[in-house]
Amino acid sequence: MREFHHVSVLLDECIEGLNIRSDGIYVDGTLGGGGHSSQIAARLTTGRLVGIDRDPVALAAAGKRLEPYGDRVSLVHANYRRMDQALSGLGIGKVDGILLDLGVSSPQLDDGERGFSYMTDAPLDMRMNSQDACDARQIVNTWPYEELKRILYEYGEERYAPQIAAAICRKRETAPIETTFQLVDVIRCAMPPAALREKQHPAKRSFQAIRIAVNDELNGLSEALERAIPLLAPGGRLAVITFHSLEDRIVKNAMANAAKGCTCPPSFPVCVCGKTPQVKLITKKPIVSGEAELERNPRARSAKLRVCQKL
Repeated sequence: MREFHHVSVLLDECIEGLNIRSDGIYVDGTLGGGGHSSQIAARLTTGRLVGIDRDPVALAAAGKRLEPYGDRVSLVHANYRRMDQALSGLGIGKVDGILLDLGVSSPQLDDGERGFSYMTDAPLDMRMNSQDACDARQIVNTWPYEELKRILYEYGEERYAPQIAAAICRKRETAPIETTFQLVDVIRCAMPPAALREKQHPAKRSFQAIRIAVNDELNGLSEALERAIPLLAPGGRLAVITFHSLEDRIVKNAMANAAKGCTCPPSFPVCVCGKTPQVKLITKKPIVSGEAELERNPRARSAKLRVCQKL
């Protein structure tokens, strides 16, 4: 296991978006290596930071990084989709800011043992929490064709999903697909020559899809957003960094719906649902990385930051 050191994306923009108060209570629901959290904690005096992560390796690394901030920081091993339970366990009701960075950390991608990368041969795994039951090997070798095709198309936006799903099913009939390179070979063989000549690695979309399925990322995000907004105190802010269009769409819609309030059909002359806006949008359009950051960290190219504030 290599040292867990992750380059924080849109760091300055996140700190500005959270509008941190020195006496406030803040949650980093996807702690990672603690880069964002260390900057939040540095701005606190009597305030408190709660760091949550489902990956115990990341949690341990962040703990070392955040040691200088002492009792200003509390760390919790949990899934951010249940952040309300984590906060309740600490006796915390409302908070002044929540940050969610949805990117897979660079150490998770780069560490061959984790099975996230199509560039390193490793056992098929892709679990952010090694204690979870479902891993990539199980999905690839046991899920039916229709379900494989669905996740490849929906989660990976892979246009060759039917061919790749069929190839996986044929291959596993003779022997289980055990490693990342074995899966890459199956994907390559299922794709037409023109697709293999594209700049993007042919397995990128499929690996993204399987990783999302393993970790139930999209359902987890929707649930986390539902729980995050009610946790905010008036004036508190929610900042979310996404890395692909599926995530960004969920965040955009959740924030827009919370800002709109009323859910009555447009044809209704007056509101009968009684729902009022919960938040105001701080970012009408997502914030993206500038050229300077992209030179330092090319993985930031797809990052988008959206921020809303509790009314």
